[in-house]
Order: sequence, then structure tokens, then C-alpha cells
Amino acid sequence: MSDPSVQHQQARPAVPVLHEQRLDEVLGAAPERGRWRYRPRRVGMVWRSKVFRAGAVIVALVLCGLVILALVREQTGPEGFLVGLGLAVLPVPLLMAAFRWLDRVEPGPWRNLIFSFAWGACAAALVAIIANSFATRWIATATADPASADTLGATVIAPVVEESAKAAAVLLIFLFRRREFSGVVDGVVVAGFTATGFAFTENILYLGNAFGEDQLSGSSGLASVTAGTFFVRIVMSPFAHPLFTVLTGLGFGFAAVSARRHRARRIALPLLGLLLAMGLHALWNGSSSFGPYGFYAVYGIVMVPAFGLVTWLAIWSRQRELRTLAAELPAYAAAGWLTPAEPSALSSMRARGMARDLARHWQPDRARGRAAARAVAEYESFATSLAGLRRRARHGAVGPDYGARERELLHHLWQRREVAAPALAHAALMTARPGAHQGRPLPTPYGTGYGYGYANGYAYGTGYGPGHAPGYGQTHGHQPGYGHTQGHTSPYAPGAYPPPQPDGSAPHSHRRPPS
Repeated sequence: MSDPSVQHQQARPAVPVLHEQRLDEVLGAAPERGRWRYRPRRVGMVWRSKVFRAGAVIVALVLCGLVILALVREQTGPEGFLVGLGLAVLPVPLLMAAFRWLDRVEPGPWRNLIFSFAWGACAAALVAIIANSFATRWIATATADPASADTLGATVIAPVVEESAKAAAVLLIFLFRRREFSGVVDGVVVAGFTATGFAFTENILYLGNAFGEDQLSGSSGLASVTAGTFFVRIVMSPFAHPLFTVLTGLGFGFAAVSARRHRARRIALPLLGLLLAMGLHALWNGSSSFGPYGFYAVYGIVMVPAFGLVTWLAIWSRQRELRTLAAELPAYAAAGWLTPAEPSALSSMRARGMARDLARHWQPDRARGRAAARAVAEYESFATSLAGLRRRARHGAVGPDYGARERELLHHLWQRREVAAPALAHAALMTARPGAHQGRPLPTPYGTGYGYGYANGYAYGTGYGPGHAPGYGQTHGHQPGYGHTQGHTSPYAPGAYPPPQPDGSAPHSHRRPPS
């Protein structure tokens, strides 16, 4: 029988050990700045240029925006359009802030979120208006019953068309920005921004049409159609469209963390999320046909509990990201890349924010303070990506470029270490339990030395690691960084390189990595 301890070692990817090895051999293997995407350069093909693709996407979204603007303005009129625009924009900042708060642990790039919002507001809304109008007219012509055609279009056609159009944005980011789509939270945030943009355009249309009806009938005040539409769509259910599309985002998020060998699961989960989104959307649209109290029954029995469940799941996933940091980063602290205090600081949102504030206030002027805080924030982001990468590697959800991606992230951490490590160490001690830091001198500000003191055999500072880290070294397996430790000498083996200096600098006889 095989030894369970050996099997456990084989299941965990190895970590490059920093102690007594050449930095050039580890950090020098990181890709150059122009190759940090891990994609080979292809010259001679215009459509493979990033600038060309980005320009094509922007032009397409701008054209969709101009067309949807003309259609909505034509249906609502100039005054109705302005009124609808002013009222529809009210919930947008709140929804965007809520989704961005969920993404604070490992913030995704703003370009993805702006693309998602623009896709929902322009492309998805344009597809929905054209497809829904065409389908409704076709059903009315085929059945000679316009009333039933409107009901059928709202409960069957609209959910399928709208959720498919919104899901396209999540699919595009999942396929073409895969490195930035790493889990459930990313799926929720991308889907939420897409649905927020779609709801924004749809609310302009509904509120503008309601204002036009009030202008014709002379209604005003709380009894007007505009007030009723505003109450239902902006006050009672601003989360409706985000809730539907978040179900699709959850499916893509769970697919992102599934092992690469589970191809059927990675395909089925997004489809299941899309079907659930369509079903909930259809139930919401058809609630008015269930009687005079059907809308309120669906709202109270289905929508509110579903919203609470999805919110809980999103917050739980956010906390799970923090637990991943606490579980995965100690391996890098044992190898010398992080100080022993950093895993606990990086797994606490309070400590992370405090570290940024400390780095800002420890600098002599405002400009240097902003640069230091930005460096700490980048350090936290790269450390979070490193922990997530290691967790996915243990579950078999990474590709053969795992080793290159890990070296690149370690390269980024090392470049920012002198600024970030003291602030994180200080924040870890300040946020520890009362009395936990007794006997440990607190870090001193930059420029006056790093007097961190010792605790449990570890040195709190920017350069010390715990020394030797047995269990890491030459690896054997199907992918870089996997397998178990053998007794061979390797670039990552302990003893191959002198340790960093006590002040946190690189060893004297070797150069630092390029900035």
C-alpha cells in the first residue's frame, strides 16, 4: 500500500524555495514585461493585434449605443427620454458599488467591468428590443390575438432573448479574459455589471413611455403612471435583472474552479445557470397573470428569498477567498518569499486596508505616500492571485503554464516587497488579538531600519524567512510544480543560494530583479 503522507505531498504543488539560492535562477526565469500574458507574439496578422481587437470592440459597442439611443428616443420622445434617463440612473451607482465591494479581495480590472456594463446597456439591450419586437409581431400575426402575443412574448420570448444576450458578455470574458476570471465572485461581479447596464437602458424606455402616457392623460403626482413605474422598477426591484443574470454568472464561476478534466461539468454548469436565470425571469414577468396579487406573491415568496440566497452565496464566496489566502500563503512564507506575519495580514480585509494606510502615512510627502499605498495594494492583489493559483493547481484546474505564472507572480511580489512587507507586518500585529503581540517590537517606519524582533523563531521583517523549508525541491509530475520531493539538487533546492540580508535586501553578490 502507498504511504498516505507521500500521496498528500503529491497532491500539493511545490513552492520555489527562496532560502540560499540564486534569485537570478528563479526570478530571472519570469517572463519579460512584454510577455506577461503567456501568449506567443504573432506578427503579420492584424486581427490578432490587441489594439485592433480592442478598437473593434469599442467601435461595435459605440454603434450599438447610437442605435439603441435612437430607438429609445424615438419611442419615448425627447422629454420622455430625458425624464427616463434621469430616473433610471439613480440605482446604477448603488448596484455598481455593491458588486465592486464583493470584488475587493481580488479586484478585477475595470476594463472588464466597463465592457460588461456597456455590453448590457448597448449590445444586449439592442438585441432584446429588436428580437422581442419581431417575435411579438410574428406571434400576433400568426395567432391573430395581440393580447396573448404580448403575454407570450413577455413570459417566454423575452426571458430567453434577454438572458442569452446578457450571458454573452459573461461568456466572452470567460473565454478571452480567462486569467482574470478565476472564481465565483468574478462570475457574480461580471454578470451583475452586465445586468445593471441592461436594466439601465430598459428603465429609460419604461419610464420614458410612462411619462409620455402621463403627458397624454394629464396625470401627475403619486397617481401618475411614471410614479408607479418608478416605484416598481427602481424602488421595489432594482435587483431583478442583476439577480437573474447572476445565476448565469454563478454557473460560469463554478465552471472556472472545476478541474480541467471535468469537461462535461464545465459546460453543464453555465448552461444550468442560464436556464435558471431564464426560468426566474419568466416567473417574474408572468407574475401579473397570476391574479391581482400574483405580483406581490412572487415578489415575497420567490424574489426576496432568492435575492437573499444569492447575496449570502456571494458574500460566502468572498470570505472563501480570504480563507484561501490563509491556507495557501503559509507555504510561500515557509519557502522564504513572505514573512511569517503576511499570510494572516493578507487574509484580513481590515489588515489590508490598514497596511495601505500605514504605507501612505509613513512616507515624508503625499506623492510618495500615494505611490507606497499603490505598491501595497498591488502587492496584496498579486498575493491574492498567487493563493488562488495555488489552490486551483491543487484541484487540477490550471494548465501547463502553472510554473511560469507562479514565477511571474513571485517576481511582482519581490519588486514591491521592501514597501509592502513592513506595512503588512505592522498591520498584522495591530489587528491581532489583544496581547498577541506582547514581546514583539512593532515595525519601525521606512528609512529608520527594520527592527521587527523575533517571535516563535521567526524574524518579522522584509528579508528574513524561516530558514530551511523541507519538503520542497525537485518536482516530478505531469505539469510544472507538481509532484513530490526527491533528494536531487534543483534550482529550487535549499542551500543553493545565500539567504537575503537582515535588512530585506538581496544578497550582496547578486543583482535584484529588474524593475
